[in-house]
Amino acid sequence: MTDTVFSERYSRQIRLPQIGLDGQERLRDSKILIIGMGGLGSPVALYLAAAGVGSMRIADFDRVDESNLQRQIIHRHANIGQLKGESAAGQLRAINPDIEVRTLDYVLDHEDFLEHGRDVDLIVDCTDNFPTRFELNDVSRQTGIPLVSGAAIRWEGQVTSFDPGNPESPCYQCLYPDRSIESATCEMEGVVAPLVGVIGSMQAMEAMNTLLGTPRLCGVVWLFDCRNMEWQHMRLNRNPVCPCCSR
Repeated sequence: MTDTVFSERYSRQIRLPQIGLDGQERLRDSKILIIGMGGLGSPVALYLAAAGVGSMRIADFDRVDESNLQRQIIHRHANIGQLKGESAAGQLRAINPDIEVRTLDYVLDHEDFLEHGRDVDLIVDCTDNFPTRFELNDVSRQTGIPLVSGAAIRWEGQVTSFDPGNPESPCYQCLYPDRSIESATCEMEGVVAPLVGVIGSMQAMEAMNTLLGTPRLCGVVWLFDCRNMEWQHMRLNRNPVCPCCSR
C-alpha cells in the first residue's frame, strides 16, 4: 500500500485533534476482519475503506441475489450471481485503491476464524445468525481481539462492542446466555432498508474508535427503533458465571 496519509484524501480526518497524523497512520497500519458482506457489512466496509483502514479481510461465501439489492448497498445489479466478497472487493478498491482487500469466499470453520482472528486488530460481526455470532464471540475471547457487534431486523437494530483485554468487559454470551436461541432472519421477517445503514455506520464508527484506542460502546448496548426514531441504551455488565468469559 502506498503512503497516502499526507494526501488530500484524509485531510478532513487529520484536521481532527482526536485523530491527527498519528491516528491516521494508526488506521493505515490496522488490519480488520469483517464477517458478512450484506446489509451491515456494506456500510461498515465502505466507510472503513474510505477512512483509510489499511488492510481488510472480508468474509462471505454467498452470492449476490436480486433481493439483496434493497439494502446491501455495496453490491450493484450487474453483480447479481457474483460472489459477495468479489463484488464488495471491487467497490472497496474503487473507493480507495491504497488499501489491501482480501476476500474469504468459503465457509469458515472455528480454526479458520482463529487463524484470521489472530492476525487482525479487530473483528466486526455483520452476520445475521446466532451460531456465527457465538462463534465469533468465542474467537474474540480466545484471541484477545476486540469484537464490534451489530444486528438489524424488521424496524429494530442494536450495536455494541466487546474487549476481551478489558477485565470488566462483558462478552456476547453475557448478552445472550442461551446459545440454543433461534435466529430470525431478514428473509423470514423482513427489514427496512435504511436501518442496516444506521446500524452499520455505528459499527464503523465504533470500529474506528477501537482502532484509535478510544472504544465507546464496550459495556453498553445501543438499541434503535427506526419506526419511532427512538434510541435507547442499556448497561451490560459482565456475567460472573458466563459460560464463555468467566472461564
